[in-house]
Amino acid sequence: MQLRIVPVNGIDPAFLSRLGLCLAERFLYDVVVERSLSLSRSCLNSTRKQLFLPTLTTKLLREYGGEGGLLLGITDFDLYKTSQRFVFGDADEHRRVAAVSLHRLRNEFYGEAADENALFQRTLKECVHELGHALGLKHCYNARCAMHYSNSIFETDNKMPHFCDVCEKRSRARS
Repeated sequence: MQLRIVPVNGIDPAFLSRLGLCLAERFLYDVVVERSLSLSRSCLNSTRKQLFLPTLTTKLLREYGGEGGLLLGITDFDLYKTSQRFVFGDADEHRRVAAVSLHRLRNEFYGEAADENALFQRTLKECVHELGHALGLKHCYNARCAMHYSNSIFETDNKMPHFCDVCEKRSRARS
């Protein structure tokens, strides 16, 4: 199985390389970092200053879809869905596409000093979570499992960057 990571508007290549290695180890997939998808700020909702998540997934699939495997977009844009003020990320099991936003994973969003390690760990956890959804996993009640739903950054920080034993077995059965 292949996982293709698509940076949106130039995410740090070293960050993506490290993320790709961790995701390859977690899922045992071949990971490829694709060329960057360029999106202008005109794609943002002018009132909310956020990117509507379905707009991003549609553009990802239009540019990079059709090659099988899983597709993961990584963006700095703040994302939202119709039913939610914001999302850290989201996934579509049927189209096998996921997206994660770094925007609210950064310490700076909460008025704190930048911390690249915290950003990386949060991103890894959210990517594992969304890729779990892309594989058909549902939310888990175990607050330490990567598949636990995060209502806040505190819940993301509390999670482990991998599945609990139950979710791990389910993911292997669906791969």
